[in-house]
Amino acid sequence: MDDLFENFERIEKNDPEFHEIFKNFAYGEVFEYSTLTEKEAVLVTLASLIACQSPKAFKKILLFSLDKYITPEEVKELLYQSVPYVGFGRAHNFFGVVIKVFDKKGIDLPLENRSNTNNENRYKKGREIQDRYFGSEMIQAMNDNAPDGQKHFNTFLEGYCFGDFYTRDGLNDQQRELITFTFIATLGGCENQLRGHTQGNLSVGNDKEKLVSAVTVILPYIGFPRSLNALAIINEICE
Repeated sequence: MDDLFENFERIEKNDPEFHEIFKNFAYGEVFEYSTLTEKEAVLVTLASLIACQSPKAFKKILLFSLDKYITPEEVKELLYQSVPYVGFGRAHNFFGVVIKVFDKKGIDLPLENRSNTNNENRYKKGREIQDRYFGSEMIQAMNDNAPDGQKHFNTFLEGYCFGDFYTRDGLNDQQRELITFTFIATLGGCENQLRGHTQGNLSVGNDKEKLVSAVTVILPYIGFPRSLNALAIINEICE
């Protein structure tokens, strides 16, 4: 992955000192402590850049990685998965970036529809995934204990977040939960949600080592405070 930075912002032209420091850390030293596959590393990096609001860096890495480490279908699903977590206000610019990159690469749009739900079954399918990831008793308790006037947020989670997005083809359960953890860790200030999705990752087969590796890879983009917060939650849940 050390050649990735060569396709990144050409900072070295105007600030070669910083370029050398960051390149050696983010694309050298960091990967010595990560056990992620190349695909996983690209997925979490792109996910973090969406949540960081870094479209230029996202574009450079996507151009380099597309069809080498990640497929167009996986990019589409990464974008879709980002929306319920970072919000469309943060995600919408990246849809435009992806369209431009796909056009440059000669990828025909629109891509194949990957949805597996409809208006009749989206809530049922979403609840099935919630139960599988987090346990049916916990989800039921969350729904039962929602204050009056706020129960619709749980309905939105069931039908929109999990029914409309998690049920899609293109990424597997492990990949979806890994990038979801990355979105939340990058945003910061969402510790309760990060706890839930740390447990969700463990439930779908992403172990502690994989989560620590994800934090390791995104640390150069999100900084030490958010990275250390994420590590504290990983340690708390895994114990």
